[in-house]
Amino acid sequence: MLTYTPGSTIVHRLDPRTKLAFQFAFALVAFGTLTLPRLVGLFVIGLGCLHLADLSIRAVLRAYWFVLVVLALGPLIAAITLGPPWLRLDPAVVSLRSVARIVPILFVSAAYIHATPIRETRAAIQRTLPGRVGQLLGVGVALTFRYVPVIRADLRRVRDAIRARNGDTRSLRERSQRLTVLMVVRALRRSDQLAVALQARCFAWNPTLPRLRFSRIDLPVWGLSIGFVAFAAIDLLGF
Repeated sequence: MLTYTPGSTIVHRLDPRTKLAFQFAFALVAFGTLTLPRLVGLFVIGLGCLHLADLSIRAVLRAYWFVLVVLALGPLIAAITLGPPWLRLDPAVVSLRSVARIVPILFVSAAYIHATPIRETRAAIQRTLPGRVGQLLGVGVALTFRYVPVIRADLRRVRDAIRARNGDTRSLRERSQRLTVLMVVRALRRSDQLAVALQARCFAWNPTLPRLRFSRIDLPVWGLSIGFVAFAAIDLLGF
């Protein structure tokens, strides 16, 4: 699971608002009309973001392996037909080109998670979206980033405990039921602990968040983001 890692790379030093804007603009271009040269360009930019954030592609693939497996099933399912010739290549190629655009978006998001503290993400959201909407979204994102690794760790512990008790000898249905029940119990227990922890720490909707300030290195990234948005708009309007 990818988490924030302190560092001094260019991506680490960018303002979180700049990084969020870049992700948004990059996704707009990725979901536009996709050609092979554009797909190659998306991968080059995505890999470049990983390099600038000092994050290895192996770590990203290990963190997102399940998502990549699900994406890989799309072209396979699209190729299957219920009659002769049973497999068709053209739908598989179309599906492959559709799901391939997700991979560079994952690369960019992985670079963001690796190089951005959770508190800065919350500060960027709350200072971009005014009022209670921004506060609610900021709190939700912060709690999600913090608790997804915790839930994954609970899942691994429950699975290891089932195996230690020879649970892997049971049928898949029984193992799935047991795992689901235990995970629901742990999730409810975690929610109670979270509520108590928030009360103990006098949870505030508008806490003192870190100061955010743009620097010179943010300017070219903003320029690139604006260029991406303009390119996506021109592509959408068909100019």
